[in-house]
Amino acid sequence: MATPPSLCIEKLKQALDAAEIGQHPVEVHGALVGLICGGVKQDHMAWLKPLVELMNDGQALEHNLQHLITELYQDTVARLADFEFGFTLLLPEEEVSLSQRVEALALWTQSFLTGIAIIQPELAKASPDVREVIKDLAEIAQVEFDVGDDDESETAYIELQEFVRMSAILCYSEFGLDMPLNDTDKSSTIH
Repeated sequence: MATPPSLCIEKLKQALDAAEIGQHPVEVHGALVGLICGGVKQDHMAWLKPLVELMNDGQALEHNLQHLITELYQDTVARLADFEFGFTLLLPEEEVSLSQRVEALALWTQSFLTGIAIIQPELAKASPDVREVIKDLAEIAQVEFDVGDDDESETAYIELQEFVRMSAILCYSEFGLDMPLNDTDKSSTIH
């Protein structure tokens, strides 16, 4: 993202708060990435309906919030589709305490798993690698531990974050659609 994650999180948080939606920005991004990596149709904003179901019980989003999420969606798809763009998780930066970053990673991962499960209900039929990754992500989503503010804990967090990021990319490579961002009728699934 051209915008630092902290600014993107803050803008999204303000829009969510203004719309009185009790979601954290990392949950929104996790669910969005889960939908994309699960193979949600990327044309005609088909991704919006399942996201709104998850975020706001199917109620329409306030215009500014929908605009921010649409920009986030477009950026995320571009980064997932082209490895050179460097897909990243929308998580708090280093200035935030490690325990808060671990909590945010768990929230992101829970939302990712929910999003992918909605779009890809037959995960049990996925490749062995994806099934293993989903199992590992489910464990990460449940992580609840007190972390010290030391180099070892920081290194462990960075490794977990990278594992989650690469897991999302793996899921996208199996289920995600290989199509450009513009509206086209071609929609082929990568298997």
